[in-house]
Amino acid sequence: MKKSYVIFAAIGGLILIVFLMYYNAYSGAVSRQENLDEKWNNVQSAYQRRADLIPNLIKTVKGAAKNEKDILLQVTQARAGIVNAKTPEDLEIMGKKINTAINIMYEAYPQIKSTENFRDLQTQLEGTENRIKTARDEYNQATKEYNTHIRGFFNSMFINHETFPRKKGFSADKGAEKVPEADF
Repeated sequence: MKKSYVIFAAIGGLILIVFLMYYNAYSGAVSRQENLDEKWNNVQSAYQRRADLIPNLIKTVKGAAKNEKDILLQVTQARAGIVNAKTPEDLEIMGKKINTAINIMYEAYPQIKSTENFRDLQTQLEGTENRIKTARDEYNQATKEYNTHIRGFFNSMFINHETFPRKKGFSADKGAEKVPEADF
C-alpha cells in the first residue's frame, strides 16, 4: 500500500509540475502581451499628442508673426509719414495720427518675438518627435520580450499560438530611410 501512495504522489507531483509550468508560461505570455499592448497604446497616444499640439502651435506662431508684421508695418508707415511731411499743412492732413506718429518717432521699434515663437515651435516639434521615437523603441523592446517568451522551448509547447500570436515590431514606412528635403 505504501508503494501505491508513492506512485500516486509521484504522478501528482508530475501533474503539479506540468501545471505550474503551464501556468507560468501562460501567465508570462499574458503579462507580456498586456505590456506590449500598453506600449503600442503609448505610441498611439504620442501620435495623438502630436496631432493635437502641432497644428495649434503653428496657428499660434502664424498669428503672432502676422500681428508683429502688421504692427511693424504701421510703425514704419507712421514714421515715413512724419519724415516725408514738409509743411505744417502736411502734418495737419495726418489729423489724429500726428500725436501718435510724433511719439513713435522717439520710440524704439517694437521687439520682434516671432523668431522666438518659431524657435519654441521647433523645440516642441523636436520634443514631440523624440517622445514618439521613445514610445516606438519601447514598443519594439516589448515586442522582442513577448516574442522571445512565447517562442521559448518549453513555452512554445504550452502556449496556444492562436491566442498568443507572434507580433511584429514597429517598422518605418517605405522610403522613410531617405532624408526629406526642406522646402522653404
